[in-house]
Amino acid sequence: MSDWERSSTVRVVPPARPRRLAKVPFVELADGRLQGVVSSGSDIERVYVSSVAAGSFAFACSTNNNRPCGGARGYFCNHIRALIGEAVLQYGAERVARALRIETADADPSVLSLVAQMGGARPAQGDTAAAAPVFSRFLRHLAYLELAPTTAPLPEMQWFPPTRAVV
Repeated sequence: MSDWERSSTVRVVPPARPRRLAKVPFVELADGRLQGVVSSGSDIERVYVSSVAAGSFAFACSTNNNRPCGGARGYFCNHIRALIGEAVLQYGAERVARALRIETADADPSVLSLVAQMGGARPAQGDTAAAAPVFSRFLRHLAYLELAPTTAPLPEMQWFPPTRAVV
């Protein structure tokens, strides 16, 4: 068993390239989607929760209080394009393409080629249910960033069952 398997911390995979956290502070590949939180370009206090589903490329974009994005009308809005761009920086283009089930012939696909291959994307009708959990995870993520660095265990992480050493 390796050291990281015995520790109470999770191994962090470094980003493929440095990200611009001010524009897209939260990106994740989870629940069969690329999803995250994107800052508004016009209002410093507004954020959008954007997502693209794997395979179908159905997309949704709304404010954190479920008001629909005005730019996501039949094609990707600027928030979704920024989300895809930051996901490529965070995870690498190949991993994003695999997660979204995009067939790509490029050895190193770019953001533009990924968006172009998702050209048949359609808005996810009424799919705002994903916005609340994504925004909640983002807020939780922010709370952990405010903690002072320590090696002491976090009480809310104590619910993980202990693992048995394999002999």
